[in-house]
This record gives sequence, C-alpha cells and structure tokens, in this order.
Amino acid sequence: MRLHAEVFDEAEEEEEVAVMASAALSPPLNGTAVAAPRLVVGYALTKKKVKSFLQPKLLLLARKNGISFVPISESLPLSEQGPFDIILHKSTSKEWQQVLEDYHEEHPEVTVLDPPNAIQHLNNRQSMLEEVADLNLSNFYGEVCTPRQLVIMKDPSAIPTAIAMAGLTLPLVAKPLVVDGTSKAHELYLAYDEASLSMLDPPLVLQEFINHGGILFKVYIIGESIQVVRRFSLPDVNTYELLNNVGVYRLPRVSCAAASADAADLDPLIAAFLYMLELPPRPLLEKLSRELRGRLGLRLFNIDMIRELGTKDRYYIIDINYFPGACSYLFFSGEIPQ
Repeated sequence: MRLHAEVFDEAEEEEEVAVMASAALSPPLNGTAVAAPRLVVGYALTKKKVKSFLQPKLLLLARKNGISFVPISESLPLSEQGPFDIILHKSTSKEWQQVLEDYHEEHPEVTVLDPPNAIQHLNNRQSMLEEVADLNLSNFYGEVCTPRQLVIMKDPSAIPTAIAMAGLTLPLVAKPLVVDGTSKAHELYLAYDEASLSMLDPPLVLQEFINHGGILFKVYIIGESIQVVRRFSLPDVNTYELLNNVGVYRLPRVSCAAASADAADLDPLIAAFLYMLELPPRPLLEKLSRELRGRLGLRLFNIDMIRELGTKDRYYIIDINYFPGACSYLFFSGEIPQ
C-alpha cells in the first residue's frame, strides 16, 4: 500500500501536527459527510506520543478520508482486538515483539509499522549509520557518506588519546550513544579542543563536524513516498573560531518551530535564497530510500542529511530517526487508496 502526502517542517510535535492538519484541510471539502472507515489503524503508543500525535485536527482529517484510529489495550490479548489494517507502534520490547509476531502469523494481511527488532536498530547511533556507510552510494547524481565517528563506552579521561589514535579532526560533535526517547538522548555538544573531551559523559558517539552552510535536509520516508524540507542547522566553524575557542559547548536543538528554513518568518531576500537552495537530487534520494528500506527493514523514518560546504553533490547522513512527528502525518494527507 502506497500513501502520498505533503510534509512540512517537524516542529514541537503538538504545534506541528495542528499546523499540518490545517494546511491539508485548506482545500474545499464541499460539505461532504464523514466517510465510512476504510482503513482501521490500531495504535500502541505511549501517553506522551498519543497526546502529541492524535491531535483533534489530525483526527478530523483522518475521518474525512475514511481512516479510524483504535487504541490497542495492553490488558487484552491482541488477537481479541481489531480487526486492523495497520498496527502503529514504537515499542521494541521482546515481549511486544513476540506478541506482534504471533499476531502477524495469524493475520498476515495486517501491515505492522514496523518490526520491533528493526526499530531497535535505530536506538544506537553506531549501528544506525553502519548501514549507510556500507552502502558506498555514489552515482551521477552525487555521493552519500557518513561522518567519521568514534564510539566511547567509558573512561572519559581516555578520550583525547582515542581521538588521536583514530585520526579524527576537531571540532567534534558529541551525541549520546543510545537513543531512548528521553530529552537527554537529543543533547548535542561541540568540542573545540582535545583537553575538553574528558569533560564528556560516555557512552557517546564523537562525530567529525562537517561545515554545511547551516542548512539541514530532513528526508521523510514512508514506504515509497519521500518528502524533503530544509531546516536551519548549526553554523559553520572557521579556522579563527577553531583556534580561539576552547571547551565543550552544548548545542541548541534545531527541532523547533523557529528552526524551519521553509516556514520561518524571514527577511524576504533570505527566504528567497532558502527557497532557491537546491534540494538533494530526487533520483539520489529514491535510490538511498530504497536501499535503506531494504537494509533497515523499516518503512516509517526520516534521515538528517547535510551537503558539505563547497561541494554540489557530496552529502552526509548524520542521523536517522524512527516515526518522527512529520512522518506520522503522511498517513492522513493526500490521496488515500481505495
């Protein structure tokens, strides 16, 4: 089943879903009655995700398109619930994985988004990028790489030595190794000198910083559908800054409403420049999406991609996220298959 949609910027999820729903509802609906459910989505999500994801405007839009949402109860066997066309979840526990496997064996016609063991692959920043590094993706449209990185499991005092042995160059972006859904998992730091590296708290990933003009491309993927938005990112680091800065600096999260390079309230000249900024070539993204869907076993995720400053076609993937808010919205916009 292929779903088509238009995706805007991923902001704080509550605002994001409401804005997206309003935009998708803007075409005239001609006063038509709410369609009878043609697609039943069972969801097993945390209370926090339900609150941010199932916004009233989003539910209204879903009903208009014949989609109904049914919560999956943890107190009842899954086999006694439904029927479902799609099961939507984010859990990776072994118990839940077994429940889904048993259910899918009895109901192979139900689409499960996505297998828990595949989701778990993205919970580790080392394993998530290994599949990209193994792609060796380079063609007429460009080259896709990953930044050189080093995993530090313990003993922060040994980090400077490990960095020197690995041959990594400063500055370095430090990220928690484990992506567990907490706010701490999204904390980023920029280290300008080797001595300050011992201040970091393992386990973590140290990633070479790539100058990229301060623009990040968010590539949203659901099945075969791909949408891209521009995002403001971290500014470039020049030689003067590198020589005159010491220490480790916590970086602000760019995943917020003001970070949208497509929708921010900007000077018209800056807005025009950003709009004209060339997106990654579609054929390159299609090949990348196809390869990653096969390698990761996922159909609902997004890629954070940057283009190296001074190049036209060298791209780096710096992060992969499962079931981001904007990706979720693809269920409810655009054409719904009969």
